Amino acid sequence: MPPSLSVTAVLSIQSHVAYGHVGNSSAVFPLQRLGIEVWPVHTVQFSNHTGYGEWRGRVFDGPAIEEVVDGIAERGVLGTCDAVLSGYLGSADIGHAVVQTVERVRQANPAAVYCCDPVIGDVGRGVFVRPGIPEFMRDVAVPAADLVTPNHYELDLLAGTKTRTLDEVRDAVAAVQALGPRVVLTTSLVTEDTPGDAVDLLASEGGRHFRVRTPRLDVAVNGAGDAIAALFLAHWLAGRDAGTALGAAAASVHGLLAATEEARSREILLVAAQEEFVSPSRAFAVEEI
Repeated sequence: MPPSLSVTAVLSIQSHVAYGHVGNSSAVFPLQRLGIEVWPVHTVQFSNHTGYGEWRGRVFDGPAIEEVVDGIAERGVLGTCDAVLSGYLGSADIGHAVVQTVERVRQANPAAVYCCDPVIGDVGRGVFVRPGIPEFMRDVAVPAADLVTPNHYELDLLAGTKTRTLDEVRDAVAAVQALGPRVVLTTSLVTEDTPGDAVDLLASEGGRHFRVRTPRLDVAVNGAGDAIAALFLAHWLAGRDAGTALGAAAASVHGLLAATEEARSREILLVAAQEEFVSPSRAFAVEEI
């Protein structure tokens, strides 16, 4: 008999759109392209993302999520799940279903980790989730997580502060880590130290902070945050090193967004630019700060 293959498996609980790439539609394929087995569970199923102003489909509730997870558990495979990944939560009951799923996976596999993308809001838009979700993220989801991937705006909200300098950002990261997660990836980071034509990403773990600075691109699309959370998780699972995971994920997402900018596409070119996930066209220095 041939030897058994050990394949990393990720249970991804996120929204889904038929057209375009956000939520699971953005996270699943990059993970698969990197050789990871993905079990997608959808919290919504829409025709397209809501940024178009019009869409069709429906939102699922917490019991619907739990029912699908029950079916997976009945296959006897939860013990082979290495990580749970979650993103945008449409309601608090979906959030509780996610956290309960994390607990079930950890019972079956104590080594499994939970990566939470605490989607709450962004600079210029403010908070765009339903009432109660920011508090749920801060009080329930983030404390349950091993890895979190907030943007700069969300980092400040979770830490209850306003950061402008690197020292302030480091303090905010420490405040978030004190809630529970040991790894924090801060995306879309802009401090007094960031040039106007650049954007920073900061990965923090074990008291160390690693920064990657990439050129600012003239592109505004949905789904990039979902993709980088998935890619960072994938590379962290492979090496358990935040700095290495940051460098790989940042290179891939920059290549993806550069291709999208060049094509002037409203949707990220997740399929057309898929080689960026396995062989990024450009690498960026990872600096410990």
